[in-house]
Amino acid sequence: MDNPSKITEGGVEYSLGKFDGTCVHYDFPKILKYLDAKGKLLFGKQFKIYKEDKAILLKLTSYFIRDKVFCKKYGLDLKKGILLSGPVGCGKTSIMKLLRHLAPMQRPYEMIPCRNVTFSFNHIGYKTIEDYGDTKFLCFDDLGVEPPGRFYGKDLNVMGEVLLSRYELFLETRKKLKTHATTNLNAEELEDRYGNRVRSRMRELFNLVAFDEQSGDKRK
Repeated sequence: MDNPSKITEGGVEYSLGKFDGTCVHYDFPKILKYLDAKGKLLFGKQFKIYKEDKAILLKLTSYFIRDKVFCKKYGLDLKKGILLSGPVGCGKTSIMKLLRHLAPMQRPYEMIPCRNVTFSFNHIGYKTIEDYGDTKFLCFDDLGVEPPGRFYGKDLNVMGEVLLSRYELFLETRKKLKTHATTNLNAEELEDRYGNRVRSRMRELFNLVAFDEQSGDKRK
């Protein structure tokens, strides 16, 4: 059997902890070392793990490796997805792209820019809601800043409808469906954008994990 505590990237083997034959005892400093190496492979040599992000990474890695003790400590529900919020440029998208590689035995999620969902709706209409309201594991990137949806003169809050569809599926699949998202908006702004009904469903779909509002723009 493969050892799930080891991942090979670019010909180098990284250990994430110790495997006792039934479960992996993860080691957070080793996980950070792997994430730093994987980040450089994915995003280029300029990628680095920032000291100020270690606390949020500990929360997120606890969730993705399904560490029940830490998740309970942080108030994270393993049945729900992650809504990662924070200011523009703080690294939300990179982190969500990176973390899906951390537990290769788990079902991966696909990253979908929200603007692409709206463009698809504007082009092909309501089939888009069906296409994204399906049982794939998805992470919607940049929720809340996508352009408005319009098809044959009718306006639609496309991402709001997609989230409602995914919420229904979340219940139908006995909460096995995972939806993640990143956003620059806070709770009030999300409610203004999508309305109270979608916002209350989002509370049931997502664990909210937030960067500090003072997080700098790492793209500069």
